[in-house]
Amino acid sequence: MTDAPKKPKKPSRQQVFTLLVQIGRKDGDGLPEKATGAALMCFSSGIDEAEAVRETVAILKQADTAPLDVTGYGTLAEREAEGHDIGDDERELMQRALDENSVIIAQMTPFFD
Repeated sequence: MTDAPKKPKKPSRQQVFTLLVQIGRKDGDGLPEKATGAALMCFSSGIDEAEAVRETVAILKQADTAPLDVTGYGTLAEREAEGHDIGDDERELMQRALDENSVIIAQMTPFFD
């Protein structure tokens, strides 16, 4: 029995995108009682930003939230090129999103009247 030569693993085309998602109210959404909605800062992996947005919206809908609007801020490299200050905690969460091919909600800010 001979071992078949292993194919070299292709480098991943996945990137992590920073997204700001605004959500409205929905029964069971877990937001504070008097909140009218919230903003979620998310790090989402995808081949392109459109895929990252689709995946993020799908996951948020599964979590019984009502996504209303998504604003993309680009990849880590794009944000650095624009002069954004990106801390170590944020970089670690971005790396985790890439490693796990996932969506990470880094921050939630509820809206009140």
